[in-house]
Amino acid sequence: MIMGLKRLLIGRPMKSNALGEEKLSKVKALAVLSSDALSSVAYGTEQILLVLVTLGAAALWYSIPISIAVAGLLTILILSYRQTIFAYTTGGGAYIVAKDNFGTSTGLVAGGSLLVDYILTVAVSTSASTDAITSAFPILHDHRVLIALLMIISVTILNLRGITESATILMYPVYLFVVAIFLLILGGAYQWLTGNVQAHAPVYGAAVPGITLFLLLRAFSSGCSALTGVEAVSNAIPNFRSPAPKNAALTLIMMGLILGVMFMGISLLAYVFGIAPSAKETVVSQIASAVFGRGVLYYFIQAVTALILFLAANTAFAAFPLLAFMLAKDRFMPNMFMVRGDRLGFSNGIIFLGILSAILVISFGGETENLIPLYALGVFIPFTLSQAGMMKRWVTKKSAGWLVPFLINTIGMLTTLTICLIFLITKFSQVWTIFIFLPIVIFIFRKINGHYQDLASELRLDITTDKPQAKGSVIVIPVAGISQVVKNTISYAQSLSDDIVAVYVGFSDEDIKKMEEKWELWNPGVRLIVLRSHYRSIIKPLFKFIDTVEWKKADTDHVTVMIPQFITKRWWHNLLHNQTSFFLRAYLFARQDVKIATVPYRLKK
Repeated sequence: MIMGLKRLLIGRPMKSNALGEEKLSKVKALAVLSSDALSSVAYGTEQILLVLVTLGAAALWYSIPISIAVAGLLTILILSYRQTIFAYTTGGGAYIVAKDNFGTSTGLVAGGSLLVDYILTVAVSTSASTDAITSAFPILHDHRVLIALLMIISVTILNLRGITESATILMYPVYLFVVAIFLLILGGAYQWLTGNVQAHAPVYGAAVPGITLFLLLRAFSSGCSALTGVEAVSNAIPNFRSPAPKNAALTLIMMGLILGVMFMGISLLAYVFGIAPSAKETVVSQIASAVFGRGVLYYFIQAVTALILFLAANTAFAAFPLLAFMLAKDRFMPNMFMVRGDRLGFSNGIIFLGILSAILVISFGGETENLIPLYALGVFIPFTLSQAGMMKRWVTKKSAGWLVPFLINTIGMLTTLTICLIFLITKFSQVWTIFIFLPIVIFIFRKINGHYQDLASELRLDITTDKPQAKGSVIVIPVAGISQVVKNTISYAQSLSDDIVAVYVGFSDEDIKKMEEKWELWNPGVRLIVLRSHYRSIIKPLFKFIDTVEWKKADTDHVTVMIPQFITKRWWHNLLHNQTSFFLRAYLFARQDVKIATVPYRLKK
């Protein structure tokens, strides 16, 4: 039943040689890898307005120059990451660039920041999607956590089905969102040009009492949340069809153009229509209502906005498993993140991301707005390290025509570093936790790597001198009585060794005498050792006996404890029996010189 449900949700397993078919075209890659960046149009302008509105509606005109500055930063990032794509064609983005140019520690800072950011991406995106839904249907506001969790489960299952299948499904809503926003921009422009705008926009350039550079920088840093997800293309180069670097670069440029036009369009419409942020309705919802009224087009825009915000999480699901794979390959994350699932995706990374983001949504009750600054800073740290790494690469290699790309990356590094500092200064109360999360994540990376290094050192052998040593074998069989299970185990043991001993633990003289008489009568060709337990414990006397055998025999013989165990036909039958064999195995696993073997006997009834 479980396997049937798995096949229904995820699909049938794919052969390994089908991996080449799981590559993305530019059209599909744009949908999968830009959904996070494009979805930020739904809240990027709103984040700017939320800061400016604290000084009143007159200050909202500042959103225009701030939006232009954000668009300029987007251009710099697109050009910078284009250089990264051609320089590091295997993907990995900031982690690989920083590690290659500044060493492992810097690479781990970049990789750790991105991993945390991808988790935040899923939580913030699904919560923002819930906001879009509750703006149109306020009655659902009290169920926002449940809605967000259902979204996370859905996108997790979708990605477990494989990257090509998820891309095919995602392509339509992403492009529908692009069409919807362009319809909104064109509709708003038509209303403005024909003089049908009823609202009064704040006077552009008007002096605003109380305005400070600090507040403007804070608004700018808030608007930079629209740039999250830009790095996803450079991380996922291996997912592109050949020639992968060229296709990735073209996809990145297309994403930048679409994002820039949509972001500036929404910011201009918000200014023209005099939109102010509201706790009960998003800025995009207010613009759509002002342009089209609460009709079919309004609900279409809200529906696709909610859908794209929901699917924005898919960018993280595309990038997180690949980055986790690279970290695991370098032995900084568990090996399980290198395993491909039935549908050739890195299933463990997908599931892990889904679980952590769900925990985050539950912890914050679906109110993840306060995570947006932390979410944005988590991106700008890798941005900065990546651009700095590229600068060092150009200076070190000095390949032909290196000066222009060096200048591009220098401008990118200085700009993103400035943004990081602005975040830290203006939003410290919201981003200070990164100074706790990031060191913890890097500490975990180091501990995992240390374990793998210690393991490799201990297991490594010299093939010229280290040879297997022949030893005898002594087999200890714990028995609780005489049964088909014990007979089955002894028969198997006799095929392996002549030195076999059965051990029985009795609680009373009567039990011991009865067992000895039955054993003598049965005479299986194996001697029986009887132990007396004064405290009604089977485990402790057995452990002491095994310790004694190990002490006497370990130098000359392999000591094997062969545990008889019957396998019930139905799972609930296990609840009716003692689990002595389980505790015995758990203890013996820690013993260096004792081998464990379980001999199953399958019951038919």
